[in-house]
Amino acid sequence: MKHTDAANALQTLMLKANGGIPNNPTLPVLIYPAALDVTGADPASLFERTFAANGWPPQWRYGVFTYHHYHTRGHEVLGVYAGKARLMLGGPNAHVIEVKAGDVLLLPAGTGHCNLGSSNDFRVVGAYPPGQEGDINRDPATPAQIAQIAHLPFPHTDPVLGNDGGVVEHWRS
Repeated sequence: MKHTDAANALQTLMLKANGGIPNNPTLPVLIYPAALDVTGADPASLFERTFAANGWPPQWRYGVFTYHHYHTRGHEVLGVYAGKARLMLGGPNAHVIEVKAGDVLLLPAGTGHCNLGSSNDFRVVGAYPPGQEGDINRDPATPAQIAQIAHLPFPHTDPVLGNDGGVVEHWRS
């Protein structure tokens, strides 16, 4: 993968609080279309190696839940290594995106996400910055959870681009 290609293709999406889903009031979702070439017998390992090399230890391989949820204790990166899906970001009746193998999504803490439908082979690698985790929240955010999201540390590096672009450009500037 050429980092400049991923940086040039990078898209941002700001979301407002929606129906109890807090989203993130200051950080945009980062979308990296076709960030990695999905090849070989174990394409998930390519995402895991890339995320790990950039300081985001991979945590799991799975899909995306079919219910709206968000995390308060971690920023989450999702690397699509197989299949395709329609995901809703931001809570009920919010922003729908289509993702396919090779795409990466970086969801700041608080971002609602839900799988609206996917191919049978849809799978992602999930990772969080060191010391953070993907707690599952479905109920409306409490003031304490909103405060936790606001005080969560920025990751030191971008999971795809490392010290360039992405987090460095859109979250720290």
